[in-house]
Amino acid sequence: MTATGHARRGWLVAALAAATVVLLGSVLAAVAWGGASGPGAATPRTDSGSGGAGLPPNSAPSAPDLPGTVVRASLTNMGGSMMGGRTALHSGVMRLSADHTTVAHGSVSFLVTNNGSIDHELVVLPLADGQTGNRTVGADNKIDEAGSLGEASRTNGAGAGDGIRSGSSGWVTLALPPGHYELVCNLAGHYAAGMYAELTVT
Repeated sequence: MTATGHARRGWLVAALAAATVVLLGSVLAAVAWGGASGPGAATPRTDSGSGGAGLPPNSAPSAPDLPGTVVRASLTNMGGSMMGGRTALHSGVMRLSADHTTVAHGSVSFLVTNNGSIDHELVVLPLADGQTGNRTVGADNKIDEAGSLGEASRTNGAGAGDGIRSGSSGWVTLALPPGHYELVCNLAGHYAAGMYAELTVT
């Protein structure tokens, strides 16, 4: 075979190899695309009980336009999610804070954001003066919720649920008469760990 024949053959082999690589890459890309969006494709996990319209539990949608005075509350915790297999019970490890300490009576909405690493909630309880943080914690590491006016404990939704997941929000609107109220997280151990704040309604 002449040098020209060798050169042509080498060029043909190289061109065929390049075409094969391009074709194989196209097939793999098509398979990957079909697998990501076709039947049987994995879909993001949603919080079916959250009222969050099928959103992933850790996405915080915009709350609806809430009526009345809007109190924005933040729920946080320090460190890991558990200590020694139980929720941390040390005062100051967790915190519930609100951007209002006083509001006018009537319609009050609570927009609650969980900025911690574990589930939290907000429950509104009537409060006798000087009682903030002094409720008796029971054997179940919770306080008595008798007289509760309502709560925000639904991930990405309104009202009661199983707890607001990390990075998510919940909300509730209540008609509050004048008085003193304690905002608490009453998941096991959270009140004893410092999750309470006072709200005065005038």
